[in-house]
Amino acid sequence: DNTLRTPVVDYGTKDKVDVIVTNPPFGGAEEKAISNSVSAELRNTENADLFLVHIMALLKDGGRCGLVLPDGFLFGTGVKSAIKKKLLEENDLHTIVRLPKDVFAPYTNINTNLLFFCKGHPTKGVWFYRLEMPAGYKHFSKTRPMLDKHFDPVREWWNNRIESEVSQHVPVEDIAASGDYNLDLCGFPHETVEILPPDEFIAQYLNEKAAISARIENILERITAAMEQQGDAL
Repeated sequence: DNTLRTPVVDYGTKDKVDVIVTNPPFGGAEEKAISNSVSAELRNTENADLFLVHIMALLKDGGRCGLVLPDGFLFGTGVKSAIKKKLLEENDLHTIVRLPKDVFAPYTNINTNLLFFCKGHPTKGVWFYRLEMPAGYKHFSKTRPMLDKHFDPVREWWNNRIESEVSQHVPVEDIAASGDYNLDLCGFPHETVEILPPDEFIAQYLNEKAAISARIENILERITAAMEQQGDAL
C-alpha cells in the first residue's frame, strides 16, 4: 500500500506516533490522484513534499522527526513555500544539517539534508550546520561510503551549539522575510563587502593604482635589461 493515498484528514488519534525517522523517496512524482490526499494549498505531485505533509499530520503533539530531504525543497518556491510555512508555524524546526556531496552515490548525486523538528510549537530560529567532506575523501562511492564516524563533528557540536565557519543560527523572522521561506542557508560564511566613504575609496584606489604601475614599470625595466644583455651577447 502507498501511505500517501490516505487523506491526511483521515488520520485519527490511533494513527499518531511519537517519533518518525525516515529517508523518503525523492526525485519522483506521484499520480495526481494521490496528491489529493493533502489540502489544496499543499498539493504537489513530488513525493518528498507529500511525505513531509503526511509526517506533520502523523506526529503527536510533542512528537519528533528526523528526515532526509533534497536541496530542492529548501530553496523551492510555490507549493514548497507553503509547506515550509506550515512546517515553521506548526513545528519547531530546530536544526538542518547539510550532508556532504555524493552521500548516496552511486544511486543519486542529489545534494541532501537532515531536517529535525518537534511538533506543537512554532519555530523561533533554525540552526544550520554544514557537515564537511572528511579528510582524505574527495567524494563518497559504493566502495568508500559515508561511515558513522564521519558524523562525529556534528555530534560534538549538537550539545554545545556555537556559530562557526560551518554553523549559524537564523531567526525565523529572517527566514519568513524572504517570502519564499528559503531554508537553503547552509552555504555560509558569506563574504562581507566593506563600503568605504568616497574619499577613502578614492585614496585606496590611487594607492593601489600607483603600486600596480610601479610593479609594471619594474617588470618592463627587467625585460628591457634582459633584451639588452641578449643583444650584447649576439
